[in-house]
Amino acid sequence: MTTIINNEELTTISKDTDCITLINVFIVEPENQQLLVDLLVKATEEVMCKLPGFIAANIHKSLDGKRVTNYAQWQSIEDFRGIFNNPEAVSHMPAIGKIAQSDPTLYEVCYTKHS
Repeated sequence: MTTIINNEELTTISKDTDCITLINVFIVEPENQQLLVDLLVKATEEVMCKLPGFIAANIHKSLDGKRVTNYAQWQSIEDFRGIFNNPEAVSHMPAIGKIAQSDPTLYEVCYTKHS
């Protein structure tokens, strides 16, 4: 689910939304961190955002340079799994795998608190 503020889409994190969340933490050498960010953004812009069920993606880079995290939302597990049946999506994976180890895990939001 996304919210639009000042013409900008923002990811909404809520336990009341009916979606699944991918949190994929990549371990990367600091000299490759920005390259990994660029590869993930390119894959998202060129392919992922056009796939059925895509809701949002957010790429984060750690301040120590050793990690990049992709927080992405999909409408269903089936939509997420569809990535692996899409040749365009899969074509981005080898370059990412050469420079980073990843730990993709699917989640559901169970609690949020806002000020």
